[in-house]
Amino acid sequence: MKRALVTGGSGQIGAAISRQLAQEHLHVIVHAHRNRAAAEEVTNQIIGAGGSASVACFDVSDTQATQRALAQILEAGPIQVLVNNAGVHDDAPMAGMRADQWSHVIAVSLGGFFNVTQPLLLPMIGTRWGRIITISSVSALLGNRGQTNYAAAKAGLHGASKSLAREVASRGVTVNVVALGFIESRMVEQSCKPEKIEALVPMKRAGTPQEVAYLVGFLASEKADYISGQVIGLNGGMA
Repeated sequence: MKRALVTGGSGQIGAAISRQLAQEHLHVIVHAHRNRAAAEEVTNQIIGAGGSASVACFDVSDTQATQRALAQILEAGPIQVLVNNAGVHDDAPMAGMRADQWSHVIAVSLGGFFNVTQPLLLPMIGTRWGRIITISSVSALLGNRGQTNYAAAKAGLHGASKSLAREVASRGVTVNVVALGFIESRMVEQSCKPEKIEALVPMKRAGTPQEVAYLVGFLASEKADYISGQVIGLNGGMA
């Protein structure tokens, strides 16, 4: 059975992705940082539905902690599907943004991409088959007021993924990015009124975590063998 690691798997989008990959007959390692209970709940849902899953807890922005955690995970064999979903936002206009707001968002999203992906590459390449899928944002394509840090981190993921896709293309490993628009979540519900979403999104609605999971599940499958180095928008027509 192939194994998948979903960072940020304890959140709403990560949970949907984890459940979908389990339905695709992968053993899913559901990652969390602080919220282990939520990751365990997702894992129990997967097992209850007949799937296979386990939990991993570490801070993706902490290089050494991530290396230790991944070394333990790799003792059981390579990870062949990696979904880089962990990320944070800490919004402020740049004129009033603190240095720690900038560095923390970059460290989790962009630093976390390196910290998690790099140690998994050689074992994945050794199997001659792998999928690296990174969750980004329409903010990286369009920009967004108050999110220079977040947009910079996500845009960095696009360049890193395109470059990595070229490095591993001949080894049977694909690398793609899914750039999300408004997706139903507690954060979106708190920060965006329905009329704002209607004004900004041509489809007049937010997407669902399950719609994200369907796309990730496809990119993780053998049906997507010839798709690599792409930034695929899932945003209702915003970009």
